[in-house]
Amino acid sequence: MKPPAERTPRRRFLQSVIAAGAAPAFLPSHLFGEGAPSNRIAVGFIGVGGHGNGWNLPSYLKQPDARVLAVCDVDDSHLRTAKRNVDIAYGNEDCATTKDFREVLDRDDIDAVMISTPDHWHTLMSVLAVRAGKDVQCEKPTLTIDEGKILIDEVRKHGRVFQTSTEDRAVPQYHRMAELVRNGRIGELQRIEVILPKQPGGPGDPTPQPVPEGLDYDMWLGPAPEAPYCKDRVHFNFRWISDYSGGIIPDWGAHLFDTAQWANDTERSGPVEVEGTGTRWEGGLYDTAKDYDVTFRYAGGVVMTCKPGTPSIKFIGSEGWVGNRGWRAEVEASSSEILESTIGDDEVKLFTEPAGEHRNFLDCVKSREEPYFPVDIGHRVATLCHLANIAIDRGVKLEWDPGAEVFPADDEANRMREVRPMRGAWKL
Repeated sequence: MKPPAERTPRRRFLQSVIAAGAAPAFLPSHLFGEGAPSNRIAVGFIGVGGHGNGWNLPSYLKQPDARVLAVCDVDDSHLRTAKRNVDIAYGNEDCATTKDFREVLDRDDIDAVMISTPDHWHTLMSVLAVRAGKDVQCEKPTLTIDEGKILIDEVRKHGRVFQTSTEDRAVPQYHRMAELVRNGRIGELQRIEVILPKQPGGPGDPTPQPVPEGLDYDMWLGPAPEAPYCKDRVHFNFRWISDYSGGIIPDWGAHLFDTAQWANDTERSGPVEVEGTGTRWEGGLYDTAKDYDVTFRYAGGVVMTCKPGTPSIKFIGSEGWVGNRGWRAEVEASSSEILESTIGDDEVKLFTEPAGEHRNFLDCVKSREEPYFPVDIGHRVATLCHLANIAIDRGVKLEWDPGAEVFPADDEANRMREVRPMRGAWKL
């Protein structure tokens, strides 16, 4: 909740004391150094469901220079669990709770927010956060291509640090593959084969049900169209409904497509052509793609394919290949020479942070440098996912201009990249 007006944030209090010249006489030594209250980054958590509470929150609670002050979620059970975990970690009962993320953004003692909500909230919450002066780490991806363009503009306009939240660039296997390809170990890159999972489960039950006690369902919907509550709509299942997400391709493509773009040296650009086929779920609640076969072509001649199966990636070049079979699986190559190759000091060294996305974000909040997965690179990866879905729906080969970020010759495809109308008073 918003703190009382008389409360003075610890950082501001310490600065005022030091300015008055009282620090040497009255402040104990533990108030100085990296873990001192004045140097801790105060963080608010928006969305503490499965991934928010199971992955992001534990990572932040381990950071000595971060302090989680508030948690926000529309579900009471999520809030209770997150608050308990924060209070246990800090040995107190100070963690504030709210169901309205705007109360987190209103707090002047919070420096940054970690957003772990469904996709349809990502851009709107992030934009409101940077306008409120917060640095932002937000889960991937955006909901449409043009949403991502707006997000870039707002982050740059307000001078905030933004981390697109995935761990891949800190995963040694993916970093290693990208460096091998970028340094020519497989010769000239010709083809990238990406395999993503199939959507799990069935078509979803659309039968309307009473909203459970403790769930603010109207806030869960937020900017999305009005729709009756049913259990297969909310929480993790949002991924399979196009009002809230793009399905399995944006979910997993935001990971493996990033490694592909990284290795291809197109992380701030994209393909020039895309075509795809696939089928969507029908007859139930879910309507995103369940089967898909997509091909991207880049200006340099590289072709990337995307099909369902065991999550994997393979780079094929004129002098060999490198890849893996399975999520985070060991790197394989066409020869031991490639596999055991050493990247020299004078070669391309790709920026990473072995300690992960959360550590990298906190470091960049302090340095004001860009994190390893900044807003524009995250947008380009999300764009690949959206291009795949648009190509499947259009059923024709599409030209894409990665500079202007438009389809030069397809009005219908261009309408599919636009920001969608938002419900009620919500707007970008």
